[in-house]
Parts: sequence; structure tokens; C-alpha cells
Amino acid sequence: MAFRNRLAAGVLTGVVAGTVWLGAQSGMSLRNLDMDAMDKTCKPCEDFYQYSVGKWNENNPIPPSQTRWGKRWAGADGNTEVLKTILDANAGKSFRAGTNEQYLADFYSSCMDTGIIDRMGAKPVEPALKRIAALDSRAKLQKELETLAAAGVAVPFGLAAQPYTDDPKQTIAGVRTGGLSLPDRDYYLKDDARSKATRERYLQHVRTLLKLAGVAGEDKAAAAVLTMETKLADQSLSRVERRDPYKTANHLTPGKLRELTPGIDWVSYFRASGVVPTAVIRVGDLKNMREIDRMMREGSLDDWKAYLAWHVVRSEARDLSEPFQQEMFAFVDKYLGGQAERRPRWKYCVSRTDDLLGEALGKAYVDKVFPPAAKAKMQEMVKFLLAAMKESIEGLDWMTPETKKQALAKLATFDPKVGYPDKWRPYTGLRIQKGQYAENARRAEAFQGRDQLGQIGKATDRTRWGMTTPTSNAYYNPPKNEIVFPAGILVPPMFSVAADDAANYGGIGVVIGHEISHGFDDSGSQYDAGGRLKNWWTPEDRKKFLARAECVVQQFEGYFIEPGVHHNGNLVLGESIGDLAGARIAYLAYMKSLEGKPKVQTADGLTPEQKFFVAWGQARGDSTRPEQQRLMVATDPHPVAKYRVIGPLSNMPEFQAAFGCKAGDAMVRATPCRIW
Repeated sequence: MAFRNRLAAGVLTGVVAGTVWLGAQSGMSLRNLDMDAMDKTCKPCEDFYQYSVGKWNENNPIPPSQTRWGKRWAGADGNTEVLKTILDANAGKSFRAGTNEQYLADFYSSCMDTGIIDRMGAKPVEPALKRIAALDSRAKLQKELETLAAAGVAVPFGLAAQPYTDDPKQTIAGVRTGGLSLPDRDYYLKDDARSKATRERYLQHVRTLLKLAGVAGEDKAAAAVLTMETKLADQSLSRVERRDPYKTANHLTPGKLRELTPGIDWVSYFRASGVVPTAVIRVGDLKNMREIDRMMREGSLDDWKAYLAWHVVRSEARDLSEPFQQEMFAFVDKYLGGQAERRPRWKYCVSRTDDLLGEALGKAYVDKVFPPAAKAKMQEMVKFLLAAMKESIEGLDWMTPETKKQALAKLATFDPKVGYPDKWRPYTGLRIQKGQYAENARRAEAFQGRDQLGQIGKATDRTRWGMTTPTSNAYYNPPKNEIVFPAGILVPPMFSVAADDAANYGGIGVVIGHEISHGFDDSGSQYDAGGRLKNWWTPEDRKKFLARAECVVQQFEGYFIEPGVHHNGNLVLGESIGDLAGARIAYLAYMKSLEGKPKVQTADGLTPEQKFFVAWGQARGDSTRPEQQRLMVATDPHPVAKYRVIGPLSNMPEFQAAFGCKAGDAMVRATPCRIW
């Protein structure tokens, strides 16, 4: 189900530029690191983040339309321009209806036609708001929840297709809860001054958007929204709790689901979604579903009407006229995220096209910028990284042979995917028309939802990707035991086919190692070789693993973004294990790749070992606005960039040997963490 959560929609989540030409644009030689980016007045053993990329950050302040900036994010602008050239090439042309070219051309042009969008005002949401205003019974409330879910506004719960954790070869129905508008439950529950001020500002935001949409009694409605969302937040799992797969893998029969939530007509809800209930249904948050059920049975109908009207307006606001867009920017992007000014309209429209038509745009992107040589080089690196992880597991002195055997069996079943899907999904049946942007976006959201729900009850499709091809990111999927690297991340400063191995292994190599390590972090390590949520550890080995993980928790608890505000070590544990193990096995893989080759001499004043580590610093060394750092500490399982650079490296004797660091230096931890 396409859950609409637009709070972060104005923040660049990451696409980076095309392979061939980005290196020169980003100031980075394709064959070497960017030596001018380094701050050599800073000692590498004192602050490697500043040493590796400090000059670049100093000379390239965060642009007003961004919340974070670095060499990787500078590449994002280049990639957005690549996508723009693809879309502009079709601008104003007519194509046969139902072709990828027609979808891309008409969706993008409708998004760019702000004249029509502004003249429409709130009209695109008026039919839904009229239906909601007319609700006069709980039976009609149920029907409205079904109607909104089909349109992509699945609040406060919705259906999703999910691999069955007892048998990941099968896809079952899942019930996912949502329905909060602030970034996290703690924004509703904390009692400090900043949280109270944020809630007051949020009330103002709700009132403003409801008034713009013509909803009567916006003051009372906003208060009802905050009250309902606070109750939902209070009865929700925390982000740390949601990282425990056993807390979210609650499998109920349809009958048990009805017993859990007697106030919801599940037969009607499934039928309206076009889904036949599976024998077991996964419920992600039992506590939250109980509260939703109580509110369905006992809550004020007027409060529900206010809540649903708000979520309709909120979900559509960025696709409506200028006043709606201005208010979304003012609260979400500026107040919460620290963004100083809005992105140009064309960048927003490129991003939306990728979000909603990513398979069509991704195919055009690959044809334009991703050469076969890049895929072949990446596949070679993945093999070296998997071999290094195997060697690392075999050499562990804290793990028994019994558990090692299971760990190696899991590693042997990893499914690496590089660049783009083997099979592009079609958009058959989708209707996209010129001059109908809000309607196009809604139809595309609904299409995605139907496409996803159509997988329920079928064998799990292992060809499907969870990210679009131009996305600058990567992921590990536990039930599929797959590591996936879209073409969008396979560019400088992460990767280039023309760069030397030190730069590639220190950039994308650490990312490959990071994703491999997710299969063995505190959460991923609970899935076995077949992707089942099933223990494969001896009790004693699991205890040793958790003790080593606690070292990482305590390390990141000590990283402050400002006085009194530090990372939640348990929230960032999985990503930090990924960085720590990823850096180590990438280094081992790089060393392995050099076997049998002539010794590489020092170049540009750096040894190959030093270049490896500088590559990681330049790939991850972003600057981040204070507001965005606070948002990340509250909601993001990734640490802020500075600590993603210095955190793992300060645990590595290989790093310390490369730069001659000594005990007592800031980059040498007295009690280093080591897991894999």
C-alpha cells in the first residue's frame, strides 16, 4: 500500500549523478580522490572527518534549498539534471497513450504547469472532504476508510504485501499502522520546552491547511487532530522497539484479527482493497491496532471527521496550489528540517516523477548513463566483499563452530543485485493526462497500491526492487536475503569504473560491506539462510554478540550533536554495526584484490591504505543543518555524517596503522568495538 507520508517529501533523500561526466563536475578526478577537499591542517588521528573533507565543506556551504550537503549530495544535483534532460527531451511531444514516453512526458509537464495547479486551488480534495463532512454513522466511517485507502491515504492503518517470515517464499497480507503527522511518537509525548513549542506550531500548521482547504471550524478540528494523534502515539511501538522483528512479526488468522479488533469490518475492508485474506495476516503493532479499534468503537465521530479531513489535505498538499505548498515548506521543510528556501519546481517534479513512475524513468536513466562496465566492476567487487566476510566469520575467536556454520550458510545464500532490475514492471492500465497533475499523482499512487497488494497470496517475486534505479542508496532485505545497489549510487564519490581500487573500495566497497553486514546486525542476524525469522545462534554465542553490540550502543550514546542532545545508541545500532563491519571487510577485500598485483606506490601524498580511508570520509562527510541533525537523532537509524565517518574508523587498528595514530589520540578508542 502506498502510505502517503509527505513530511519528508521536500527534503532531498538522495539521487546522485550520471557515471561518465559527474567526476569533473563534482571536482573529483575519476582516477583519484579530491585532494583539494582535504583539510591537511587537521591531524587525521584527531578528527578524520575534518581531515578528509573539511576544505570541501568549508568551500561549499549547504545551499539554501538543502538540509545537508556534501560531495555525495552535490552529485545529487547532477543526477537530477540527468533525469531532467530525459524528461525535457519529451516535453511538448505527443506519444501513443500507455507508453512509458507518454507517462513521463505528460506527468512531468502536468507537474510543471503551475498555472493550472494554482487555478485549481483546493478542488482536487473537495470531493473527499465533502464525503467526510457528510459522515453520520460508524458504518459510513468504515466505508470512508476503505475509499481513502484505495486512493493511497491509508490512515490510521492499511494493508501491505509482505513476505511471510515463517516461509518467505510466500507473500501474505500485512496490516500496517500509520496516521501520525509529526516525525515520531515522541514529538507528541515529550514534555520539554522544544516539544511543546513544536506541538503549538503543528496546531497552527493544521489550522492553516484546513482553512485553505475550506474545512469549517479549523481551530476545533486542529485540536481534535492533535488529541487523536497523541492517543495513537501513546499506544505505538517506539522506533527502537520496531527494530526488533519479533515485536512486529505478529501473525494472526483472520478470525484472531477480528477478535483483536471487533470494531473493524475486515471482510469489507479486504474486499474493498481487492484482496483475499491470507491464512495468516501480519500485524506490525498490536498495541496500536487495539487503540485504533477502541477509537473506531468509542471515539467521537466529529473527531474522526476532523482527523480524516486533515490527512486528506496533508497527503495532497504538495500537489495543490501555491498557498498549500508554501505552508508545507514553512512547517515541514523549514521549521522541522531547517531548509532555508524551497527547491526549484523542476527539481520537485523530477523527484515526483521518479517516485511514482520510477520503473519507466529508471529504464531511460540506465540507457543514458549506466555502462555495462560499471555493472561488471561492481559485481567483481561484491564477490571480493562476500569472500572477505566469509574469511572474517571463519576467523572469529568468539563464535563457536556450530554458529559459524550457520552464519556461513546464510552468507552463501546472499542475492546481490546491481544497477537495475532484470525485469521492468509495466504501468499497464494507468491513466496519465496533460493538465491534471493532482489527479495524475493520485492515480499513480493508487496504481502503486493496487500493484503491491496484487502480490498478496502469491509466491514472493524476487525480481522486484524496493528502490528506483536512479536512487542514491542501497539496502538489505532480510526475508529475501538480498543486497541491492541501484545505479544511482554507483557514481563518484562512491564509485567510478575509472577510479583506482583504493577509492572504489573505500567508497562503494564500504557500502557493499555495510549492506552485507546488515544481514548480521542486531536485527538482520535474527533471520536465517532462508530468510526466515528463526534463531540460528547458540545461546552463548548470542549472548557474546549482544555484549559486543552493547559496545557500539555506548559509543554512539557518547556522540552529541549539541549540549544535552546525543544519539540514541539503540536506534542507530544496526546502521553503526553496518558501518563498522562494512569498513573492515571492505578494507580486507581491498587488500585481497591486490594479491598477485605489483605493489602500488604512494600517490598524491597518500599511501593506498590512506586513500581507502579518505575515500570513505569524502563519500560520507556531509555537513548537516542543526535542525536536520535534531530530526535525525529523533527519527533516523543512521547517525549524522560526522559520526558515520569517525565512529567506525576509530575502532579499526588498520586505520590507526595507516596514519600512525597512537593511544590517546581522538581517533583511537581505548576500548575498541569489534563484532564481525
